[in-house]
Amino acid sequence: MHKTLAPLALALLLAGCATTALPPEPPPVVPTPTQLQAAARVGLAEPELTALLNKPLYRMQPAEVGRFLAWQQLDQPQLRQRVAALARKNIGQPYELYLLGEFPYETYDRQPLFDLAKSDCVVFAEHTYAMALSSSWEEFFWMLQRIRYRDGVIGVATRNHYTEADWNLANRWLVQDVTAGLGAPTQPYRQRIDRQAFLKKQFKIDRDIPVQDFDDVYIAKQDVAAIEAQLQDGDFVNVISGRNGGYWASHVGLIVTGADGSRRILHSAEPQVREETLQGFIARLGERDARQAGQGKPTLAGFKFLRLNEAPEVPPMAPQPRPARPR
Repeated sequence: MHKTLAPLALALLLAGCATTALPPEPPPVVPTPTQLQAAARVGLAEPELTALLNKPLYRMQPAEVGRFLAWQQLDQPQLRQRVAALARKNIGQPYELYLLGEFPYETYDRQPLFDLAKSDCVVFAEHTYAMALSSSWEEFFWMLQRIRYRDGVIGVATRNHYTEADWNLANRWLVQDVTAGLGAPTQPYRQRIDRQAFLKKQFKIDRDIPVQDFDDVYIAKQDVAAIEAQLQDGDFVNVISGRNGGYWASHVGLIVTGADGSRRILHSAEPQVREETLQGFIARLGERDARQAGQGKPTLAGFKFLRLNEAPEVPPMAPQPRPARPR
């Protein structure tokens, strides 16, 4: 903000705060008898369940998350509905890009292995899936590493950095790419992936990894309306952007169904986790792209959709190798 404008802007802001009524607080959630029965089965007392039902996930402590997940497994026995419920319980979570790393296990990326208070788009999806598959904090933390890293081996070089070529393929036990089978025309694209150069540039580490040419397809944004009724709660969305003839997944989110039957995307983006209709998301990004026309910025091209498996069978972790010693 320009210095000469700051006092005026502050005055207007304060005036607005003085005259604009805040939205009313939602009424407190009261557990039902069925929910209390589930709570009793996992040793959760009524006052604590009531408190957890009225607290978003991103404000919970790890021990609270563990107790809530144990209860949630009983309250929402269907995986798809559990994913949607947990995702919605994080609406409002603050957004921060490049949030997680491998600290304290490694120091190449000094971000921590988990952070409940904030998320970016990938972290939000990973946390939601890992929580939905878990009934304790310990299981959640194990599941999170299994999803984030190739074979569950923690390390910056084994992290699933590339959405299409790494994350989607490494997690085929969890989600299956259904983009080409939904009945809409698909658009092919190719990525040239140089993991060796990426790791060298971003983290100053050397790995001998060959360059990969990766072919994939997406559904153009104008063709999504014809197939979105086939999407289901918990499906994984890759938002495909394009620039200068190149295409890539620039954002991810989860599909949830609205009360009116509309398909909605629930995702973490600046400034916080939000839920919006898929068509509303397309329209909003279309307006953004129109404003930025001619600036050389990426534009929304379309989407990939991955179907959440009905009963995921989690592969075992590979052994965590002992760190190499200097020669």
